[in-house]
Amino acid sequence: MTAGSLPLAVPLPHTTPVTATADAVPRFRGIIPPLVTPLVDPDTLDAGGLERLVEHVLGGGVHGVFLLGTTGEGPALSGRLQRELIEQAVTIVAGRVPVLVGITDAAPAESINLAGFAAAAGADAVVAAPPYYFPAGQDPLVRWALDLADRSPLPLVLYTMPEMTKLALEPATLERLAACERIVGLKDSSGDLGYFAAAVARVAPRRPDWSLFVGPEQLLPEAVTLGGHGGIPGGANVWPRLFAEFFAAVEAVDAAGLARARERVTAVSRLYRIGCLPGGIIVGIKAALAALGICQSVTAGPFEKLDAGQRREVERLIADLADPAPPAGATALARPGRSRTTLPGREHS
Repeated sequence: MTAGSLPLAVPLPHTTPVTATADAVPRFRGIIPPLVTPLVDPDTLDAGGLERLVEHVLGGGVHGVFLLGTTGEGPALSGRLQRELIEQAVTIVAGRVPVLVGITDAAPAESINLAGFAAAAGADAVVAAPPYYFPAGQDPLVRWALDLADRSPLPLVLYTMPEMTKLALEPATLERLAACERIVGLKDSSGDLGYFAAAVARVAPRRPDWSLFVGPEQLLPEAVTLGGHGGIPGGANVWPRLFAEFFAAVEAVDAAGLARARERVTAVSRLYRIGCLPGGIIVGIKAALAALGICQSVTAGPFEKLDAGQRREVERLIADLADPAPPAGATALARPGRSRTTLPGREHS
């Protein structure tokens, strides 16, 4: 049965209202980087780069990892490559932190298939934005989410990314979906704090166990103040310790620590403006990781490549932010104006 064939009047087995309890706590919280997908070419995983990246972010103190999101170029990867990434990443993480897997697809059946694979591989939850391409109203989106949650073997985190999907889950819709015990959270990448505040107000009293995250990294303090539980910031691929400290300062209400961290997080946004949009965020993050010797800068999407001058800008930013030393096995960062050793197959443009 497809999501489109489920009449709203017929309750699904899991839609029995959930009773909120005082001791319910969110399943996920903190900083969960949306990992980039290290590539040798657009359809070949860089296995060594993936291992270095995972160890880099875990060494920085993050609280989980999110595979196949927007930053991970999930919709641009082949099904074979998606599965290879999931299997290898779960093996490398080895239970140290939760692994969330993006399953967003225009075809709900493909999302369900990938959820099954992620469960078999040992992931902890799946994350899905509404099916893109075709427009949809809120009632069909409710049917889609309930059907996906019912058929996924893993708990479902909803993902609102209207810039990419052209669809938004309205706060009232989230309140309806909070009745489903298999839906356990929200990642909001809208960049709209008013929307996030409305979502928290609708969901939190009914589901204190929901994990409420923001994507835009500079909004983390405000989002946590509103009742959020953490962030899924792309910059944590490169500077995991900075973002872990940012979250810790917010939770501890450490005004001085928060001011220091916010200043550095604001500087991180320079990375996203070095390349041309669209794709500037992904290109910038991968260029920084390449400069650190963690993985190559190859992308799956048809994005513009950085030229030599832009790559020097990336290296200057890394130096300015005094990022900790790269993980063992990575190529050392060369300072601007000096030659550097390249990883095998690294692109030059």
